[in-house]
Amino acid sequence: MVTARQRGDYWEKIAESFLNCRGLKTIERNYLSRFGEIDLVMLDGETVVFAEVRYRANTRHGSGADSVTHAKQRRIISAARRFIQCHPETSTRPCRFDVLSIGVENGDTRVNWIQDAFNTG
Repeated sequence: MVTARQRGDYWEKIAESFLNCRGLKTIERNYLSRFGEIDLVMLDGETVVFAEVRYRANTRHGSGADSVTHAKQRRIISAARRFIQCHPETSTRPCRFDVLSIGVENGDTRVNWIQDAFNTG
């Protein structure tokens, strides 16, 4: 039986591969702080990208992106601030928050990459 964590890891690897193929470089996976977790921390040129990966088997209750609530955004932003504090080499770089919403349609995996999905304001 596959656990929720294993399922999440699988889709995060799909998202990471998707971003790597588009030129982003992985800095860290599953960054965990007392504020929350960031699925992927990537580098897009000079920009640090904090990526949230969401998978939905069906969209009856909305897409994966729809599930990134304001509360979840606040936790990701707080965790990102902590990441930057712990990695001072990233403090002078611009950053953005992306969401990768993954689903399967007609047997094909679909990744909807929403760049700059939300901000710290």
